[in-house]
Parts: sequence; structure tokens; C-alpha cells
Amino acid sequence: MTTHYIDLKVIPDPESSATQLLGALYDRLHLALVQQRLDSIGVSFPDYCIQPRAIGNRLRLHAAETVLRQFLQTDWLKGMRDHVRLTEIIQAPSNAPHRTVHRRQFKSNVDRLRRRRMQRKGETEQQATEAIPSTVERQPNLPYVHLRSRSTGQPFCLFIALGPLTQSSVEGSFNSHGLSSTATIPWF
Repeated sequence: MTTHYIDLKVIPDPESSATQLLGALYDRLHLALVQQRLDSIGVSFPDYCIQPRAIGNRLRLHAAETVLRQFLQTDWLKGMRDHVRLTEIIQAPSNAPHRTVHRRQFKSNVDRLRRRRMQRKGETEQQATEAIPSTVERQPNLPYVHLRSRSTGQPFCLFIALGPLTQSSVEGSFNSHGLSSTATIPWF
């Protein structure tokens, strides 16, 4: 159950912006969740905003108090401690609404899609262009976190979407980024 939370706020310095630090923090969290095989910690971004599009500089971890306590005893913040301020473990407000926080993926780069198709199907550039018109490209308007793929080393944007607010919680598991399209977290 996601009854408790901790807030982690990144503190920028002249060499690193809040955006870079939040990405690095989120990358560390992802690695720790994978290594510890945890699916009981959900995340939210309390400063999330669509207009203007911003993810903010705070990351909130949601879980049962015992799960958060055990997680904080690991050294997952190694190398980030100077750039992060974290709160104590706090009980979430009992009257807070709930919502899902999940990933949205977009077909945002037509050239990349065409190159992939050419490699997969052995097509020419003209054939791939005919199969994938420029109208397929979508410009996402959601806040995102800059990450680097552990498997390919390529940078990518993890777009974050919010589900509708509801008064009831839905239990479930979270993925290795602390996201879920079905399990909810308290939203406050």
C-alpha cells in the first residue's frame, strides 16, 4: 500500500541544472528498483505542470512505511547526496485523491521510424517514406525526464502522464521506473 511518502528535492549548482540532476536522480532510482527487484514503490512529481510544461525539481516516492525504510537503508543515493534534500518518511494525507502516474510513448521522430523500418524490412528510403508519412510524427506536450538507456546508452525522454483523479485507491505493482497505468498513488 502506498500509505507513506518521502520527497527528494534536487539542489542545482553552477555546473548542473535541476533538470540534469532530476534525470540523474531518477536514473539512480530506476537502477535501484531493478537491482532490488522492487515493484512496490510508486513515484510522482509534485511540481508537475502542463502549462508551462515542467516536471519540477522534486521526486516523491510512495510506498508502505516499512518498504520506504528498507529502501532508504540501501546506498542508492551514492554520489547524489550533495545535490538532494530528502524529507523524513511521512504518512500521506488520508483524504488525498488518487491517480495513476504512467509513461506515454510517442512516435515523435519520423526519420528514426523510417530508418528502423528500412533495417527491419530491407526497404529503400523511398519505400520507407511512402510507408511512414510525415503526418505520423507527433509533438508531445507532456513533461518529461531526460534519461539514458542502460541497454543502448542512447539518451531519451521519459514522458510522464497523469490519470484522472479518483477518491479510491487501486492497489497494484509499479514498473522499474515507479510508474503504473493501473496502480494509483495519493496525489497532493
